[in-house]
Amino acid sequence: MKIYTLRTAQRLPISKSEAWQFLSDPKNLKVITPEYMGFYIQSGADRPMYPGQIIEYIVTPLLGIKTKWVTEITHSLEGKYFVDEQRYGPYALWHHKHFLKEIEGGVEMEDIIHYKLPFGLLGQAVHPYLVKPKLDEIFDYRRKKLIALFGEL
Repeated sequence: MKIYTLRTAQRLPISKSEAWQFLSDPKNLKVITPEYMGFYIQSGADRPMYPGQIIEYIVTPLLGIKTKWVTEITHSLEGKYFVDEQRYGPYALWHHKHFLKEIEGGVEMEDIIHYKLPFGLLGQAVHPYLVKPKLDEIFDYRRKKLIALFGEL
């Protein structure tokens, strides 16, 4: 069983409080997701994030195939971090940690994602050609969108 890790970090010239306010609103996930992903929140985004929150989405990650994705916010410490885990969706495992750290002039956001692909060896074979480049593209879009919204440090 191969588990992959994706790490990203980004510095923004905003307060930790402002970053938390944006990131803890599940509706803003659509704002920082590429349009072509067909991202649509079906339920669970009616209040700010809290542990135990279930959020249901429809996404179109690959080849125009619509997929239901259900995540649970398993941990949250206001202003510092939250964790979302896939309960149903395209991955065999998806565990996504979001950290905020105050730095000089703003905030550093760090994401650490552990994920496993379905389909065993076939999933592992397509990872470097299909999945990894797609995840890199999605997080690059997010980085650029956050710069457009808040500026860059």
